[in-house]
Amino acid sequence: MAGRIKDEDVQAVKAALRIDAVVGDYVQLANGGGGQLKGLCPFHDEKSASFYVNPSKGVYNCFGCQESGDTLGFVMKIEHLSFVEAVERLAPQVGITLRYEGGSYVPGRQQGERTRLLEINRLAAAWFQEQLNSPEAEIGRRFLKERGFEREAAAHFAVGYAPAGFENLTRLLRGKGYTDKELLTSGICSEGRRGPMDRFRARLIWPIRDLTGEVVGFGARRLREDDNGPKYLNTPETPLYKKSHVLYGVELAKKEIAKSGRAVVVEGYTDVMACHLAGIPSAVATCGTAFGEDHIKILRRLLLDTNGSDAKVVFTFDGDAAGQKAALRAFEDDQKFAAQTLIAVSPGGMDPCELRIGEGDEAVRNLIDRASPLFEFAIRSTVARHNLDTAEGRAAALDACAPIVAQIKDGSIRHEYAVQLAGMLGILDERFVVRRVQQVAQWAAERREGRGSVRGQQRPGQQRPGQGPQQPAAPARPAFRLDARNPQQFVERELLKLAVQFPALVAPILDAFSPEEFMTPPYAAVREALTAGGGVTAGAEAADIWVDVLREVAPDDAVRGLITELAVEPIRTRRAPDAIYAGEFLVQLRLQAVARRVAACRVQLQRLGPNASAEQTEAIQRELWGLQQYEGELRSRGAAAL
Repeated sequence: MAGRIKDEDVQAVKAALRIDAVVGDYVQLANGGGGQLKGLCPFHDEKSASFYVNPSKGVYNCFGCQESGDTLGFVMKIEHLSFVEAVERLAPQVGITLRYEGGSYVPGRQQGERTRLLEINRLAAAWFQEQLNSPEAEIGRRFLKERGFEREAAAHFAVGYAPAGFENLTRLLRGKGYTDKELLTSGICSEGRRGPMDRFRARLIWPIRDLTGEVVGFGARRLREDDNGPKYLNTPETPLYKKSHVLYGVELAKKEIAKSGRAVVVEGYTDVMACHLAGIPSAVATCGTAFGEDHIKILRRLLLDTNGSDAKVVFTFDGDAAGQKAALRAFEDDQKFAAQTLIAVSPGGMDPCELRIGEGDEAVRNLIDRASPLFEFAIRSTVARHNLDTAEGRAAALDACAPIVAQIKDGSIRHEYAVQLAGMLGILDERFVVRRVQQVAQWAAERREGRGSVRGQQRPGQQRPGQGPQQPAAPARPAFRLDARNPQQFVERELLKLAVQFPALVAPILDAFSPEEFMTPPYAAVREALTAGGGVTAGAEAADIWVDVLREVAPDDAVRGLITELAVEPIRTRRAPDAIYAGEFLVQLRLQAVARRVAACRVQLQRLGPNASAEQTEAIQRELWGLQQYEGELRSRGAAAL
């Protein structure tokens, strides 16, 4: 059980970390306007960016799935950590030694499980790397050199070696205080007859890291002929390592992927090394599993893969039958990217590592640069399986290819490929092929629609063809959505955004406004939170912690989430927000309050009718006259009249 970390240490960790730097390890962020940053949400799948980060306030909010929070909350959510584990994960990055209530830091006694497992992997990776220099590891060094990897390359990728003994690493880690249960849970050890033993023995080792650079697992390559194990042996599924959620080399490639807008997906560890050394530092590989849904999500976030983006994803596969089959499987996932998806298949059937050995770095670069669209590859590969010299063969090829072309979602691109297909098949009547493809596409759409309980609708939880398995719905946070046609709501929201993001612009005037001037209930609740936090005047004096204060005093998750939304949503002005802009909204809100009171007075006069006493009528008329005078001052003098 993790102990309580001292509050001042938690605050020190939060203060030392910029939220955009932490989030940027997982999501490519672009300018969102008004000092905000935006990207594709890491918590749900989306085609356009609705995930916003406010670096100055240290908070994030997704306007799509309603996830929101601060730096620690983000790490807890995305890494599935407890609060203590999140703090422990981040503290070393900023050089802060944590202290726990009731005593000083005691390694092994108070840390969370995840932190302990990461330490085991970190120690193991360093130890494996040291062993690569041992006499026994000569076979590993020779393997690397034969593939064009000198010692500098091995060091850059932290390649290591696992000696042949059964308990070399096990004894080392036990000596550092780690329990047998922790060693087995980490996957470093497997269960032997007499307890834990080294899982990796007499093998070359590649550390597998997550987006933040933490070692979460290992890949081990067989070197000796007397090794009866698999060619590649990976860490089993653990609390840290899930093979469908990791990409080898992603921590080295992520900046280049974001910068270049291109990700290259290869098949193995040495292929990643070869690509990086050949000048393609955006290469990554899957780890013992097929490229799938979760890998797509990782790359989409790094590419900022939105509709209209110029991003590219290049797959490389061996040119043999198995490689072509893998490429066609990738085609099934193609349209889950907004990016253009390409495929690079070496004519000689060589993978990038073999190509680099045989023909040099330039040949690897050319292979990637000359990649062809995956649609085209899928169609040509299917056509090649048929005898086009006969009418029967051409008809069979059309039958096989029409469903592939029909899968293309973009109608104009689908038409273009249908025309190309006619040319590949040698069918002179292009319109016949185009109509055939359109018919197949229509049939597919009708089949999809027919699955719903109502035509054209999907039953809850139903999966459409081409979609991955649906993720469990995140717990809904009640969130108020702005009605763009309601000017009252627009004014209230914009003014509260100013109060949260730039409290000095509305202080002290807004403190004198009553919650009743905010007619929209959720916004009135935020106005009350401003008061509970000490008012915007206090917020102006402590702007760096103002959002944290408001989130703390919020009465429930709904208000807390709305405060976070307001903290990250850009201000609706092309210029930098200033006192003039803030004054306009302060005046508009007060004018709306005055208008409501004027209307109420008139209704009251009408209700009293001719039987009202002169005293009653005069009192209401005096109030009306005063309101009209005040309205005139607001319109002529602006914020100075408040």
